[in-house]
Amino acid sequence: MPSLDTKYLASLKKHFLSYAEKRRDIIKTSDDTLHLCKRAIFAMHRDNMKEAKEKITKAEKSFKQMAKKYKNDKQATNEGAYKAALEEYVEATLLYQFLTKGKLTKITTITIPNASYVAGLCDVPGELYRYAIKSATEGNLDMVKKCAAMAQEISGSLIEFNLTKYLRNKFDQAKNAVQKIERIVYDLSLKS
Repeated sequence: MPSLDTKYLASLKKHFLSYAEKRRDIIKTSDDTLHLCKRAIFAMHRDNMKEAKEKITKAEKSFKQMAKKYKNDKQATNEGAYKAALEEYVEATLLYQFLTKGKLTKITTITIPNASYVAGLCDVPGELYRYAIKSATEGNLDMVKKCAAMAQEISGSLIEFNLTKYLRNKFDQAKNAVQKIERIVYDLSLKS
């Protein structure tokens, strides 16, 4: 006569239901954090570095709270929403570093997995392209050239990584942004 281990199934059910609640929480918190990072980037495009720094700092605080809350549940930090928020945070932080210091460095305020750092770095040339357009509109050719140089440096460094799958797609987007910035520099050079 078949017999199902109902005690074991009950423990599995408890685990899955418990995780479903955690998952909803981490998705909500991650989405809010991602939104903070997007608003930081938007502030930078308006040259409001104070607001950008405030948003980045709030995002850091949110990541630290999530890390503390889920330190014993690594599954939570593997959720797609969490990873997307981390990538956006890296992108915002690196753009802020470029606009305020002119260079990009390792992020040490929170723990960033290598893949998330690389994915966020791949997104920076797209933001540099947007910032270069803004700078060109304002007649700031020097900033356009700085954006182009940084985007080229990022692309040139990442080509050595031999990226595959998701990160390869992100890298291809970065290369496309670099080409667009180079086109802006070229067009401006014809006008001067």
